[in-house]
Amino acid sequence: MRQLFTRMPKTELHLHLDGSLRPETALELARERGLDEGMDLAAMKARLRAPSQTESQAELLRAFDLPIALMQDSAAIERVTYELVEDVGADGTRYVEIRWGPALHLGRGLNLRKSIEAVVSGARYGASATNVVVRLIAVALRSHEPTLNVDVAREAARFFDDGLTGFDLAGPEEAYPDPMLHAKAFKVARGAGLGITIHAGEWGGAAQVRRALQVSPARIAHGARAADDEQLMAELASRGVTLDLCPTSTVQASIYPTLADFPLARLLAAGVPVSLSTDDRTVSDLSLVDEYGRAHAAMRVSIADLWRINRHAIDAAFLHDDEPLRVLLANEFDAYAAAEPALVAP
Repeated sequence: MRQLFTRMPKTELHLHLDGSLRPETALELARERGLDEGMDLAAMKARLRAPSQTESQAELLRAFDLPIALMQDSAAIERVTYELVEDVGADGTRYVEIRWGPALHLGRGLNLRKSIEAVVSGARYGASATNVVVRLIAVALRSHEPTLNVDVAREAARFFDDGLTGFDLAGPEEAYPDPMLHAKAFKVARGAGLGITIHAGEWGGAAQVRRALQVSPARIAHGARAADDEQLMAELASRGVTLDLCPTSTVQASIYPTLADFPLARLLAAGVPVSLSTDDRTVSDLSLVDEYGRAHAAMRVSIADLWRINRHAIDAAFLHDDEPLRVLLANEFDAYAAAEPALVAP
C-alpha cells in the first residue's frame, strides 16, 4: 500500500508553511539568529514536533512559536517555502496549496507585502525546480485585530496573478470563536477573487463548523466534528463545501482520542466532500503518504475511496486563476487511475 500511495499523484490542500520546516534548516536558521539555545539536531526535532496527543488546540499551537520566530526575514521565509515544495514533490504530490499568516512575520522589519513576496518567490522557484503545481493561501488570525486582517486580505489580493488564490481564517478558536468579527476581511478577499476557506471545529464541535458557514466558505479546514450533526452533514453536501481534513493533527489536538475514532468513513457515507492533508509535516512528523496509509489502515477507508478523495481535491482546489490547468491536472489524474486498477476497484 505504501508503494501505491507513494507513486500515485497526490493533491494536498491543507498545509501550513510554519508547521513544516525541515529540522536541519530550522537548526541552521536558529544558530544564525542566536535562537538555538544550544540545541543539536535531535533537540531541534523534539522542539518542532508536537506530542502525539496534546491537551487541546491551544497547546498544539505552541509548537509553532519557534518556527515563526525563525521566519522573520525574507531569506528565511523564501528558503523554507522552496524546501517545502521540494519535500512535497519528493512525496509524490503533484498539486499543493501552502498557507501561512503574513502578519506573523513582521517582527524584524518586514511589512505585509514583503512577507508575501518572500513566500511567492520561494513557491515560484520551488515549482520551477520540481513537478509540483503550487498555489498559496494567506491566513488571517482570529486573535488579530479585524483591521489588520483587512490589510492582509488587501495585500494578498495584489498577488493573485502570482498564485496567491486563497484566504483563510485560523488561530485560537476557543478564545475567538466568532468568525464574523472579520467579515470585512472576508468581503475584501472575496471581492478580489480569492477562494474562501476557514478553520473550524478544532473547538466547539459541530456548532463551530456550522458557525463557519456564515462566511460562505468554499472549503472548511478541519471540520470533522460535522459528523456529529446529520443535518449539518447534509447541508455541507448540498452546498458542496469541502472539508480539508487532517486526521493525525486532529488527534494531536485531542479532538478525537485515536485515528480509529476519526469519522472519515462517516463523512464519506453522508456525501460530504472532503480532502486529505497533513496540516503540518514537521509538527505532526508525517508525510502525505503516511496520512493516506493511516486513513486506509486505521480508519478502514478503501483504496478506491481514498483515490476519490484525492481526485476531488483537484476539483475543489483554488485554481480559479487557471481553469485550463485544472482540466490538465484532472485529465492527468484520470489517465493515471485508468492505468492503476487498484485505485478504482470497488
